[in-house]
Amino acid sequence: MSSLKLFNTTGGVTEVVPRLAEAEANVQCLVEAHMETLLGVRFLASEYSTGPVHGGRFDSLGLDENGSPVVVEYKRGVDAGVINQGLFYLSWLMDHRAEFERLVRDRLGPTVASQVLWTGPRLVCIAGDFTRYDVHAVREHRRSIDLVRYRLFGNDLLGLEAVASVSGETRGARRARRGPVARAAADVQGASMAELAKVVDEALLGLGDGVNRVERKQYRAYQRVRNFACVCAPQRSKLLVYLKVDPKHVDIVPGFTRDVSGLGHHGTGDLEVQLRMPRDVERAQELFRASYASA
Repeated sequence: MSSLKLFNTTGGVTEVVPRLAEAEANVQCLVEAHMETLLGVRFLASEYSTGPVHGGRFDSLGLDENGSPVVVEYKRGVDAGVINQGLFYLSWLMDHRAEFERLVRDRLGPTVASQVLWTGPRLVCIAGDFTRYDVHAVREHRRSIDLVRYRLFGNDLLGLEAVASVSGETRGARRARRGPVARAAADVQGASMAELAKVVDEALLGLGDGVNRVERKQYRAYQRVRNFACVCAPQRSKLLVYLKVDPKHVDIVPGFTRDVSGLGHHGTGDLEVQLRMPRDVERAQELFRASYASA
């Protein structure tokens, strides 16, 4: 269990004792009602049936910020079967892509359905706690899996903590693979821009063990349950990074940072950071860390 403690400082200092939900369904209803805010996932369906042959039901189905299908499974407390159960549903989903895309089309429209990213389907397990065996197990699977611990505090506070997050491939493999952003960097300005893209990649992956990288055609996302950074294909002389940092809390520096809330752009995030040389990456480290923490 997490060692995090929460205190109410009104009229003194009183500890707010964490507790589990009365029932698994309470956690499910709460998350489904606010899934995009809590997980960065657009809600699609609850208790979705796999049909009479498989005889199962997904707790929740969704689509994340990068267009990846997401299976969410809930447990009130500790349950050794949550990962295997979720992997069963994830495998079913991979074998029924057309059915899932129809669901996306019905809920979110044909444009979104045509952009579903099948290279990185995800399983998110939300439970009261996990064992060290659970954490070890997810690292042995070739799937993207997030273990998220929940706690309720008082009557109106919910805490979510990422216990483990894996992309289903090794860190070395992630670094070695040349995605669209890396290829574009090499094409735009030769070695200098390619090197800058590499420095940014290493800086973002190095923020923590739970960082996963997702390749899309227009951008590369870095996520920790939710996206915290998106790196777009480079322009002629700069690389644009979008962060989940509130621009109102940042000193905007022309030519380095820009408030893009309300403006359309590839990827997610309201703060744009413009990088032109490796030293700009060092300058942006504090913003990278702030965005990582917010995810």
